[in-house]
Amino acid sequence: MKKSTFLKSIVAGLLMLAVVTPTFAEEGGKVVTITGDGKCGKCALKETEKCQNVIQVEKNGKKTTYYLVQNEKSKLFHDNLCKDTKKVTATGTCKKVDGKLELTVTKLELAKE
Repeated sequence: MKKSTFLKSIVAGLLMLAVVTPTFAEEGGKVVTITGDGKCGKCALKETEKCQNVIQVEKNGKKTTYYLVQNEKSKLFHDNLCKDTKKVTATGTCKKVDGKLELTVTKLELAKE
């Protein structure tokens, strides 16, 4: 009886720890999914030296800009955003680098309206 109660307590503790612990990827960033205005950091925002995908999200009147890391998924998607702003949904690992939010996307698509 004491053994089963002890084992149940350990299992419950581990489950609580798993629920409370945030999801972090190997790079140390937090995994997020965002939907916002996708645009080119060079052509639309004039903030980057080279073309780079950027997603701007507005929440409670405050605009947050996510700079997409130049990986294969981001590069292949760039033609959708270079000359035109579109609603997009992205999932990936987010971390702050030099005061900017960088998102390494694992999934990037036009938002469903």
